[in-house]
Amino acid sequence: MIRAALLALALSVPAHAAAWDVTELFQALAKERPGRATFHERKFMALLDRPLESTGELAFTPPDKLEKRTISPREERIVVDSERVTLERGGKRHTLGLRENPAVAVLVESVRATLAGDLAAVTRSYSVGLEGTPARWRLTIRPLDPRVPPLPPAPG
Repeated sequence: MIRAALLALALSVPAHAAAWDVTELFQALAKERPGRATFHERKFMALLDRPLESTGELAFTPPDKLEKRTISPREERIVVDSERVTLERGGKRHTLGLRENPAVAVLVESVRATLAGDLAAVTRSYSVGLEGTPARWRLTIRPLDPRVPPLPPAPG
């Protein structure tokens, strides 16, 4: 099972929010859609004694373009544009369609829905938990179907 810490979303959520909850976070995401954010990702795998770590930048262009550019430990670029996913690594390019890869599609749509602030779309496939304050938060998204890969927690 893979778990990861993703997305340091640069967004200004109102600090005056009295009842800080998932709904308010997603309302803020819908209003303040981040264009670019840096990330620090940790993937936990049962076979490894420590997490795999990577850093880079995530860019979202509503409604459906998502780009993840990993800088460390090795360069990699993943671009999701509408229904097509392109992976570039080591000078090679691989492309796949989301319609032919439903597990990947669920993951991609949930990331895009999160960044767009669409709580209803995310909760169709994932449970959502939030901890922290409006200034410093962590969103945990877990699949309802155990066969679907988990979304990594997103700190804010």
